Amino acid sequence: MSLQLASCDEQYKKFPQLDRNEVLKLQDWTEKQQHLPNVTELEALTFLHACNYSVERAKACMDTYFTVRTHCPEFFAKRDVNGADITAQMNVVALAPLPGTTKDGYRAVLCKLTDFEPSKFNYVDTNKLFTMATDLLLAQDGIAEGDAIVIDMTGSTLSHLARVNIFALKKFMFYIQEALPVRLKALHFINTVPFMDKVLAMMRPFMKKELMDAMHLHSSLDSFLDNHVPKSMMPEEYGGSAGKLKDLTDKAYKKLQSFPQFFQEEEETKRVNEKLRPGKPKTESDLFGTDGNFKQLQFD
Repeated sequence: MSLQLASCDEQYKKFPQLDRNEVLKLQDWTEKQQHLPNVTELEALTFLHACNYSVERAKACMDTYFTVRTHCPEFFAKRDVNGADITAQMNVVALAPLPGTTKDGYRAVLCKLTDFEPSKFNYVDTNKLFTMATDLLLAQDGIAEGDAIVIDMTGSTLSHLARVNIFALKKFMFYIQEALPVRLKALHFINTVPFMDKVLAMMRPFMKKELMDAMHLHSSLDSFLDNHVPKSMMPEEYGGSAGKLKDLTDKAYKKLQSFPQFFQEEEETKRVNEKLRPGKPKTESDLFGTDGNFKQLQFD
């Protein structure tokens, strides 16, 4: 099966503010940066749109994006859609893009444990799966007015939380906020658990004010469905009309596993060459500091 990429012409039609001349300037800039990989027009417009049409911000975001992917092999290396690490987490976590958009034009993806056994949950591999799913979504569907992440906490326990490596969390939060080329408009936690204070205590040190302001906690689904993601987008299990969660998840994972070559080529061609970076090469420590101060948390 060949991968049908989003049409650049369609992106320009959807977002008239997106100036093709600026996109081509950005694309030309990357070709002159010897340490960066070349990017397609679709990739360049994705970054420019995510950065609210600021070319300078898009340059910085793009550099960070490829640099993080180079220095975080736990998330961005050996991206085999049929590998044991990925397929194991497909059986543990649902990552389901929801159909349609909200009234504000936002896309949404629903994340939820489907197997509640803590020993089967691998935080790093789940994030690796998430990055692959978002890569494919951007390549196939293109850009959106905004994106929302919905995390259903049902089945989550302190034992799951204890399996979250703090340094990996720091890296992933940095990637989501500084490099991922989307307009992340909302982070919703639904069916919140009694230990949400501990969840937030882990996340807050790594969250910028913008993401803090975009975060919403919902102990009841009513306000969430009334004000944020409509029932038409949500699975039947949430009172919605978008079909069963398992069907949405199976469809998403089947699509993901249909394009192993896409991820292989991405890994081979979309990384930085630190030997060619102007000035001093960057290292993992330059990006994230060292992990000596981050230990696995213990919960009673």
